[in-house]
Amino acid sequence: MNSATSRWPSRLWLVRHGQSAGNVARDAAHSAGAERIALDQRDVDVELSALGERQSRALGRWFSEGGGHGGPHAILCSPYARAHATATLFRDAGGAAVETKLCIDERLREKEFGILDGLTTAGIATLVPEQAEFRRLLGKFYHRPPGGESWCDVILRLRSLLDTVSLHYAGKQVMIVGHQVVVLCMRYIIEGLSEAEILAIDKEGDVANCSVTEYVCDDNGLELVRYNVTAPMEEGAGTTVTAAPDAMVGARG
Repeated sequence: MNSATSRWPSRLWLVRHGQSAGNVARDAAHSAGAERIALDQRDVDVELSALGERQSRALGRWFSEGGGHGGPHAILCSPYARAHATATLFRDAGGAAVETKLCIDERLREKEFGILDGLTTAGIATLVPEQAEFRRLLGKFYHRPPGGESWCDVILRLRSLLDTVSLHYAGKQVMIVGHQVVVLCMRYIIEGLSEAEILAIDKEGDVANCSVTEYVCDDNGLELVRYNVTAPMEEGAGTTVTAAPDAMVGARG
């Protein structure tokens, strides 16, 4: 066994949480041209929508039927309610053994938007135009709103998380349940992408709710085998994807 195969999980799945009440409110605000997203609670407490719950169960059933190419021995998830609920419903629907522990890790939390939290693109342009200009000058990757994070800040904490994964879960099958920016930043780290490459992937469209991004460990380390794949829903259950692309820099993912 070489150093690459001995360091990493044998298989790693990255999953974005199911559709949340925040996703629904964001899309409604965008459609209405509103400046703010109609939510009156902390981002950490935003729950799954009814569709998000169905998506999470569908993903669990799909894994139980072999669609996931195996099942996780360990599940790491963001402390945010929507991510924890996704992981719980996934496991309860047969996606992992009932005794599989859900390991909460705050390093998997959503990107923090600071003063932009809850604002649409229109709201940022109107209410904090200086931040809209800073973002234009610095770019999406490096812009850090006051009280918030840049993509680079998220990447820094995820590098630490991957060190923990390699230390405790080498050779195991691991699932990480988080948020859209988490999935993209993990791709940036694992695949050694450039700023331009990851932003081009982001520009193609949203990471779908409850989608799977999968890596398998070989002699070269973790290799991407599929990206942004969604489990089939039961007939009549609705779409698996929220509106795309996501143009809002202060929206909750």
